[in-house]
Amino acid sequence: MLIISLALFLVSCLVLVASGGYLIKLLIKIASYLRLSEFVVAFIIMAFSTSVPELFVGISSAINRNPALSLGNVIGSNIADLTIIIGIAALLGKGIKIKNPFIKKDSLFMFLIALVPIALMIFDRNLSRIDGVILFSIFLIYMWHLAKERRELKERFKEQNTKHFVITVGFFIICLCILFFSAHFIVKYATELSVDLLLPPIIMGLFLVAIGTSLPELVFETRAVLAKKGDLAVGDAMGSVVCNSTLVLGVTAIIYPITSNFLLFLTSAIFMAIIAFLFMIFIRNKKGLSITDSVTLIILYILFILFEFYFKSKIF
Repeated sequence: MLIISLALFLVSCLVLVASGGYLIKLLIKIASYLRLSEFVVAFIIMAFSTSVPELFVGISSAINRNPALSLGNVIGSNIADLTIIIGIAALLGKGIKIKNPFIKKDSLFMFLIALVPIALMIFDRNLSRIDGVILFSIFLIYMWHLAKERRELKERFKEQNTKHFVITVGFFIICLCILFFSAHFIVKYATELSVDLLLPPIIMGLFLVAIGTSLPELVFETRAVLAKKGDLAVGDAMGSVVCNSTLVLGVTAIIYPITSNFLLFLTSAIFMAIIAFLFMIFIRNKKGLSITDSVTLIILYILFILFEFYFKSKIF
């Protein structure tokens, strides 16, 4: 059983890496068809796509009247995206060079948007349906802001082969599905391995939730950096944070207001705000993420995990 689980785990990893690599090529093709910058394509298309799992978790938790699950999921995902995920990608690529000059400005927007649900939660200790509408509206406004780069889309797109574009988009959707299914099986078989190896469930569970649900982002951003497409990786990381903080929490709160243990929320939210601020500083002060920055981000994630274990053990 152990050997079978290990074999299936490795096969799932190979499928994930292969589909992630092909996804990069398809996104670059889509960018060329639409005459969009790679950063905008990654931000709008890939970031939204990789936030779909969090969105479904949010909708499901709201329907089951347990929306606090979505709040924790969003905070945890945002911290992972801005630390260990982009950190590993940058480390493997020996740093990330950023070419798009608008990324610095967009990093400020990302930081401010990530603070909005925290501010709303602190204001009255819950995210009401009105708060949900505010968050969802911010998501729509920001997407419109990014889409303004497509002013001449209609005229230019007519020059392209529509049939080839549709085929490319079709392959993109198929590849994305394979990416998510392979990530699902990685989590499944890793869980079986933890049982077979008699590892504490809480440790494996926290690790798998933090890393397993972020595997699509990890593979995509790593392959993007190795392909010298740093803007795609940074765009995906920043876009995921924006989508999680606005779309996911907004839709969840609209379905059912979000309440949670305020002290637990506050400690995690403060950590997320600090990380988002540091990430913005790294992006705005330099031409990209250096190896030192990457190591710093990874260490911050480890400190977050250790802090969560210690703090929650003291409370419970």
